[in-house]
Amino acid sequence: MKFVLLACLAAAALAAPQFREDDPRHIAVLKDDRQDSGDGNFQYAFETENGISTNVVGQPGSKGQSNMRGTYRFPLDDGRVVEFRFTADENGFLVDSPAIPKAHPLPAHAIEQIANAEDQRRRGIKFDDRGRRL
Repeated sequence: MKFVLLACLAAAALAAPQFREDDPRHIAVLKDDRQDSGDGNFQYAFETENGISTNVVGQPGSKGQSNMRGTYRFPLDDGRVVEFRFTADENGFLVDSPAIPKAHPLPAHAIEQIANAEDQRRRGIKFDDRGRRL
């Protein structure tokens, strides 16, 4: 009986939350506007006191989907706020933001090598798997 009681106490201790937030305060919602016309057109805006916000406008798409465009933003741990602009439609989800890394342009020598390879392919020049010309 003592073993069962000890096992139950151990299980309860292990099941207790292991981590607690330093500041479990409630974050107030400053804005929560929603409009839905019922025909597929809608818009909503949401904002909290800690800097999280979103604004979205939507309408029916040509292929039965909902086309949406809008923004969302939130603060980072270092205090900076990042914002994303997006469009979602029959072409997919497209997002833009300075926070998203951009590809660097190719160096001139790489562009030249690509052009040479395309020229060789067009002329029918072939290479084996070790790079030797056939």
